[in-house]
Amino acid sequence: MWAIVACPSKTGSRKQRQKLPPIRVMFQAYSLDCRKQLFANIPCMNSNPPLGSEIPVDPARLAEAFRLFNQVSEELSTAYGALERQVEALTAELAAANAETQRLREQAERNARLAAMGEMAAQLAHQLRTPLAAALLYAGNLENPDLPAASRVSIAQKTVGRLKHLERLIQDMLLFARGEVLGREACEVGDLLGELAHTFEPLARQRGIAFELTTVPAGLTIIGNRKALTGALTNLLENALQAVADNPSPKVGVGVTASAEQLSFSIRDNGRGMAPDVVTRLFEPFFTTRAEGTGLGLAIARGVARAHGGGIDVTSEPGAGTEFILTVSRGSADTTLRSPDA
Repeated sequence: MWAIVACPSKTGSRKQRQKLPPIRVMFQAYSLDCRKQLFANIPCMNSNPPLGSEIPVDPARLAEAFRLFNQVSEELSTAYGALERQVEALTAELAAANAETQRLREQAERNARLAAMGEMAAQLAHQLRTPLAAALLYAGNLENPDLPAASRVSIAQKTVGRLKHLERLIQDMLLFARGEVLGREACEVGDLLGELAHTFEPLARQRGIAFELTTVPAGLTIIGNRKALTGALTNLLENALQAVADNPSPKVGVGVTASAEQLSFSIRDNGRGMAPDVVTRLFEPFFTTRAEGTGLGLAIARGVARAHGGGIDVTSEPGAGTEFILTVSRGSADTTLRSPDA
């Protein structure tokens, strides 16, 4: 019996073999050792006859070669199965480690929220104490039977004022704690600004403040929560009116710029302005520069802007005025308002 035997050649470059994963490299090396053991029993592997020449084949050695081939195949299959099980075990360990990491991350976030809530509760207690103490003091004076009627009315008004301040503080606290805006609708930007002008133009005129409102193109719309947006802009406008109180020529302006994706509301004034260290703290809960402020208005306004896919930018210079730019996403019919922490 004669057979023509061709010597096997190596496939793949050295660079390609180096790119293989470690388990693949181990398996490839083991396979190469098995092939060497197999080819050692084939005559052409131990000599260098001319390529293509006829070589006598010993049936006994050929049978031995086939036996070794079957043995090597079984060993390769066993090794591959062991490697496969090792990969599955490592994958399971990695998944368990990832799950534990996620659990620890969620626990850390929960602890951070609890710490923030504790700090907020302490700050809220501090904020409530002063107006509550004043209201109790005024109410105690009302028990005096000799109190003149005029004084009684004045003290009653002060008591109601302190209680209203408490109510506003609690409402702002609830809005801030809720942290997101629910509900959405298509709003005409012109109608929204018209509502603001209806509220603030009389106030500005009464205080001698020039109130400028940019003309908005007809048909300009936004998808969002109208009540929340109106509340955020109202807060910015109230701050602007108070900021120009000491200016002999006070001026407050409202502008709107729009792109295909975003809408920006600009609230600017020529008031006293703010120092950089004050600007950096503007959005901190309970930080305020006004005796009657709750310190939550700007934090709530920023939360509303973030819930609408935007934010608030501030530029201010002492003695030159301030400008707040509230940016929101234009939205679409399938837009869902998101949490401001997203």
